[in-house]
Amino acid sequence: MHRIALHTNFNIHEKANCAVSVIEHLQGLGCEIVLSGQTRERVQRLLQNRRGVRFVPSSMLCRGTDLLIVLGGDGSILEAARNAAPEGVPIVGINLGRLGYMAEIEMDELHLLDRIVRDQYQIDERSMLKVEILRGGKEVAATAHALNDAVITNGSVARLVDLELREGGTILSTYRADGLIFATPTGSTAYSMSAGGPIIDPRQRCISVTPICPHSLASRPLIFPDDAVLEAKNICEREKMLYLTMDGRMNFELRRGDVVRIVRADITTKLLRVKERSFYTTLRQKLSSGT
Repeated sequence: MHRIALHTNFNIHEKANCAVSVIEHLQGLGCEIVLSGQTRERVQRLLQNRRGVRFVPSSMLCRGTDLLIVLGGDGSILEAARNAAPEGVPIVGINLGRLGYMAEIEMDELHLLDRIVRDQYQIDERSMLKVEILRGGKEVAATAHALNDAVITNGSVARLVDLELREGGTILSTYRADGLIFATPTGSTAYSMSAGGPIIDPRQRCISVTPICPHSLASRPLIFPDDAVLEAKNICEREKMLYLTMDGRMNFELRRGDVVRIVRADITTKLLRVKERSFYTTLRQKLSSGT
């Protein structure tokens, strides 16, 4: 891999300095570095050697590149996945966050980038969700993809909402809860886990549905095969508007009668791995730290 895109927030001093260290290391390996044109001014002030550094529009960052390096936490990787997945470009995360569950490398492990350039790595392919909002249950008003989860809530106000869940057109349950979380196996260790949902090995092919603080002892998390067609209908009479949040980043308004359709996406996120460790080793190390 020799044409490598890099994504981080250059307006944050710590991340900018770390990015410069990564760029300089990759330059030493003979790599071409691709950056968003929005960062040009900031990068040119920080980087002494601009050899092999190219700037492109943000929407073109992953096009024609071999790899996307993300400096940040899991949120940064989720944001980058929306651009990298459609292009089929693998992602490797360098952890600058707290948990960094999806990140592969720490800042004191930049020598591992050498393995990537020498093609000594594995690709961990993660399923994604395709989510559609059907206005009035019919017209597609919005479509988006998520690597972790799609969450329906009342927004910033913690108040019970009413949602009807269907699978393949069959009504399964009506929930009175703070909301519903639809998660991929990757997202099972995020918000879903905090809400009492199951931890799922990312090699499994499924979608989990976890109610948030349900107002019923009978409401429990459900797991569906990933070829299921799930639909959640807003049947709430008390609230004018509910909200759909994708990967904690994108928000959409849901009117009364709107239906959120969730299926497995045709695209996947490719996470690059250079360490010999299992999902369960990572789970124990990251979650036992309490950070």
